[in-house]
Amino acid sequence: MVRRDLDKIPTARLKEATSGGLRLTAIEAAGFRTVLAVLDAGVRRLQAIDGVGDKTAMQAHAAAQQVATAVDDDLKFRIDLDPDDSLGTRVVVALHRWARLHHATAGLDEDLQRAAAELAGLRDTAVPARGWVALFTGGRTGATVGAPAVNDWIAWADARDAWSRLRSAESVMEERRPSAKDAWADFAKRSAEYYALLGLLVDLKTDDAANQGYLPEDIVARVHAQPLDATFATVSLRGYQSFGARFALAQERVIIGDEMGLGKTIQAIAALAHLKAAGSQHFLVVCPASVLINWMREIRQHSKLLPYQLHGFERIANERRWLRRGDVAVTTFDSLRHLNLPADLDLAMLVVDEAHYAKNPHAQRSQRVADMAARAERVLFLTGTPMENRVEEFASLVERLHPAVMPTVEGRRAIAGPGAFRRSVAPVYLRRNQEDVLSELPDLVQVDEWEEFGKADLIAYRRAVAEGNFMAMRRAAFSSGDPITSPKVQRLLEIADEAGANGHKVIVFSYFREVLSTVHRALGSRAFGPLTGDVSPPKRQALIDDFTRADGHGVLVSQIQAGGVGLNMQAASVVILCEPQVKPTMEAQAIARAHRMGQLRTVQVHRLLTQDSVDQRMLEILDSKARLFDEYARRSDIAESSPEAVDISEVALAREVVALEQERLATAAMEELNAEGER
Repeated sequence: MVRRDLDKIPTARLKEATSGGLRLTAIEAAGFRTVLAVLDAGVRRLQAIDGVGDKTAMQAHAAAQQVATAVDDDLKFRIDLDPDDSLGTRVVVALHRWARLHHATAGLDEDLQRAAAELAGLRDTAVPARGWVALFTGGRTGATVGAPAVNDWIAWADARDAWSRLRSAESVMEERRPSAKDAWADFAKRSAEYYALLGLLVDLKTDDAANQGYLPEDIVARVHAQPLDATFATVSLRGYQSFGARFALAQERVIIGDEMGLGKTIQAIAALAHLKAAGSQHFLVVCPASVLINWMREIRQHSKLLPYQLHGFERIANERRWLRRGDVAVTTFDSLRHLNLPADLDLAMLVVDEAHYAKNPHAQRSQRVADMAARAERVLFLTGTPMENRVEEFASLVERLHPAVMPTVEGRRAIAGPGAFRRSVAPVYLRRNQEDVLSELPDLVQVDEWEEFGKADLIAYRRAVAEGNFMAMRRAAFSSGDPITSPKVQRLLEIADEAGANGHKVIVFSYFREVLSTVHRALGSRAFGPLTGDVSPPKRQALIDDFTRADGHGVLVSQIQAGGVGLNMQAASVVILCEPQVKPTMEAQAIARAHRMGQLRTVQVHRLLTQDSVDQRMLEILDSKARLFDEYARRSDIAESSPEAVDISEVALAREVVALEQERLATAAMEELNAEGER
């Protein structure tokens, strides 16, 4: 890539890299018309050109080297989401296989390297003993020196389950290479992890100072010295994420305020996994109800820790299990008031997500968080809301973490600029923006936002299932339309609020006009639209132009059929999908409106999903259908010529989903009746 760029730079531009007047006419006339050609020629070949002296040859070649270094330093490695790119496909397929191998040996890498080096050294000194007597009485032979070390490594392997994990790694090596289609599909879902793995192999040209949040050198050194044990983690961290997890561990009571989409949850889980490996037992996560299900899923997906939901019907039973077994309890700000921990419980870490919810020092919610923080060994507050312009709110959070930092925070109120603010609060605050870590980010990040039904929405959903009304089932999660009682509406507003705090524009897509009306009302004056099929093409474009020209934050509300085709919505970098679509191609086309060539920011796609509902059933069925189709498509070119070939009949899908949900709810009702009878 560096050579390709150098081959596009004319030789004449080398004058810009020297202070004096560099004479290049003879060099260009001899056919060396690009910087790459001059670089490859070397000084001797340039000296051989008529009219080129020794000084000119050396200056020209030195200037070419300087330009090459500058191009290399400025190079940012990105994998475009383009299955037609043969080189990109080779990289993605190789990373797909290595990801499986890396997971199989996660947490063992450093010890395996030491074991290999130590045992290789013993191999040269260890020789067969001349019998059992000689083995035990022959002095410090190679065998007697080597045996204890070998036994130590065998004990290590037994304790870390290394044997079975290495067998798993061997199985991965023996598997057939994944198809390009499978690898690209996995990359689309887990692109961030692919970049993390790639960063372990090649230099992605990251800005270390930006990755480290521009923290002072002494804190950076302390963070780098902090180990991060991945024994209980199952996720590959990007460089800045590893730094964030280490920062939380080294500084002990901190706020990570990374911009939305940078993986604050994963950093917290990595810190918890390290503490688990170090022998700690009990951890607590406090979060809004709208992200509780997500936390449960993320902990299971990215670690070997067991999450316990201390919220809802099984709160008391799960609390007892957590106290007895350990690992991670997940509760909400409201349910925190019911938590009564034993006085002698060692709470190794408290994680508070969306910590700005606890900014009001006089609110009961904030006081409960403060009380829990006071008894925890380590505290990690997470918030995507930038604190530089909210000093009062920030000071309130810092007071719960590090009262000693408070005078510094107070004294910085009158100082303008985020740089001064960051330096003043460096011991407790780490924030990275997308621009800081852009070279480590994929150009498209997809997040599934799982929710539970609110009471009113659940009643509407059960009624729709009983009636066999597929469309009513799909929009039931928005039935109440109230952010207080509808988790999907609440989460949508939270995402839009955080995007607004960071200056991003948002597009909200739904298939249903009723849902769009609900969303439009909830968003208020910041909403543009709704853009529906009834809006004429000229007015449609005018609406998008108004949205694009608007200063700062705005939210365009659009029917997915209307906004998903033929329109360019690059002004938005955050996309919210209110429900899964029957045809995956429709969803892909809608995302493509924002995610196009020329989009300078990473596009974040949030899919709002309800657990144990039509949403979950649709995803399961569509995923299985797609896998079956892929098996066939490997022997066919239909998929390449017609993307719609992976879509299935809406009628067939509706019948299957309705039948499955009617059966599930009937079974659940019967089990509930039986349980009541036993009581």
